[in-house]
Amino acid sequence: MDFGGVGGGGGGRGQVPRGHVLLLAADAAVRRGGVVLSPGENVAALAMVPPDVLLGCETPADMVVLEGVRDPNTVLARLRAAVAAAGPVFLYVSGRLTADRRGRRLFVALAGTTPGSVRYTSLPWEWLVGELRTRSGGVTTMVVDLVADKAAWPLVCDREALPDGAWAPGVEAYGVVRGPDAPTGGGGVSGYTRQRIDQLRRAPVRPSNVELHVLAAGSAGLEPGTRVVPSARELEMRRAPAPGHVRREPGPVAAGGVEGDPRARLHALALEGRHGEADALARAWERAVVERWGGTSPEAVRCGEIRADLARMAGDFASATRLWVEAGRARLEWQGAGAAEVRDAAAGALYCWTQVKDRAGALASGPDLVDLLRALPLPDPGHLRLAERRLEALRTPTPRRSDALNLPLNL
Repeated sequence: MDFGGVGGGGGGRGQVPRGHVLLLAADAAVRRGGVVLSPGENVAALAMVPPDVLLGCETPADMVVLEGVRDPNTVLARLRAAVAAAGPVFLYVSGRLTADRRGRRLFVALAGTTPGSVRYTSLPWEWLVGELRTRSGGVTTMVVDLVADKAAWPLVCDREALPDGAWAPGVEAYGVVRGPDAPTGGGGVSGYTRQRIDQLRRAPVRPSNVELHVLAAGSAGLEPGTRVVPSARELEMRRAPAPGHVRREPGPVAAGGVEGDPRARLHALALEGRHGEADALARAWERAVVERWGGTSPEAVRCGEIRADLARMAGDFASATRLWVEAGRARLEWQGAGAAEVRDAAAGALYCWTQVKDRAGALASGPDLVDLLRALPLPDPGHLRLAERRLEALRTPTPRRSDALNLPLNL
């Protein structure tokens, strides 16, 4: 379906140039019958956010939502209309990345794309970048939430094929690309996109694009190996806005000797592999928050979630599990079992627990995790049953042939 907005890209004399929001739901990423990424859900949720909030300004704007499109020329025509807008432009692309049979060109798969029809039914990546390069209007922001299949993943890992955050001159590019082994789930809005939306809804003043990206990527529970754009190097080169641009927790904006909100710095350090420095800074920030707001405050729990994700990125899955469980239990008390943040914390804990290979470590956090899962309406009840089986097997002195530490949990 093509839900087109109305109105031209420019304006008459004395009129404010109109902006443009283009949301593209490409082909879903599915593996063994399970949904890895549901772009239609992502776009439907993002379309509920007012265009001026997506653009980050009060400029009037048109919004176009593309879903179920099979013809790449239709997408190209809509893309050209967006690029021609005189005002700011926000482009969002979610779906599956693929490649041609020779593995030389990257494509955004559209509805109905098969391995044999990639060149005819998919949007070439160079078309997308090429159109953005022709843009001569105002600010342009591009956000992607993608899953690369096995054919596309080598190209995604090639920095030249998918450069960091600067895919076209004058374009701010943000987003995540998950690999072909990304876990399946129950569909719904993906973690990265959901976190972007939540941050936009919760903040009294809209965060900057850099902050929005860092907060979303840091809270989404991304699998190790996920390609995050911009990279740590680019984040290091960008400066966080001065305090006061968005709501700050009093105290830790100067924790560890870092001015401003340290979350961008934390994420950059972790991506660079400087996990010790990231953990030390996060602990200092958390101490300041606890002193100001208390150990059970929402602010302190949020710090715990950030530390959980830093532990995951460092490969300390036992600590990450414990921190996610603590956050989930705290949020369960305030927000109830149906809150997305509670489910996110439980999903983060469950994923990290499946990565704990030490029997004692898995046993230490397993009971609390299972208790948390039992309190929630899970999208897939099978996750609870598998977690219970794994915990029971861990408690058995002599496990049978299937190693208790390696029971499959396709999250």
